[in-house]
Amino acid sequence: MAEPIRICIVEDHALVRSGLRMLIENTNERMCVVGEAANRAEAFEAASRSRPDIFILDLDLKHENGLDFLEDLITTFAPARVLVVTGSTDTNAHQRAIATGAMGIVLKEQASEALITAIERVHSGEIWLTRSMTSSILSRVSTGPADSEVGKIEALTRREREIIVLVAQGMKRSQIADKLFISETTVRNHLTSILSKLQLTDRFDLVFYAFRHGLAKPPR
Repeated sequence: MAEPIRICIVEDHALVRSGLRMLIENTNERMCVVGEAANRAEAFEAASRSRPDIFILDLDLKHENGLDFLEDLITTFAPARVLVVTGSTDTNAHQRAIATGAMGIVLKEQASEALITAIERVHSGEIWLTRSMTSSILSRVSTGPADSEVGKIEALTRREREIIVLVAQGMKRSQIADKLFISETTVRNHLTSILSKLQLTDRFDLVFYAFRHGLAKPPR
């Protein structure tokens, strides 16, 4: 059998943490909660002990904002991935979370099944956003006139297009390198070229540019 998906819940309300634990472990036998935390310090302590595959991170903690240490979680505990579970409908916060490296966002108002599916998808390397979230965030990603975009896209090589698809699926540089049988340095060089050709600044812009212009399929 496949190894269980190991999850650490970072949420400041103990009752909510307990509810999430029960939901996850009672719904899917392939998932187990290996750590719980109410703040940054507890999250790092719990993750150091348990080495989770997935962090479920609330953005609105009592005296902290999860966005402030989201990137540190990803960097310190790689290859763990972050799935944001939040009650906030602030598109700016969602955009910042994805730009910082979160692999998905689930709103607390959504059905419980959405969380289980999101965990599975994020664990497999996909980005998880609802269609409405994708549309909302896409509308905030600026692009130039259509004619100029066609020229930029035509300048991409076949290999660069392949890499864009894999980035949009949530793959890290090491995973892309393994998938395409090339070095991480080569992947980095391709990404630098892609961002330069498309006049983009980071992975977030690249992913949603790809969705808007048909270079990759948006999450379902």
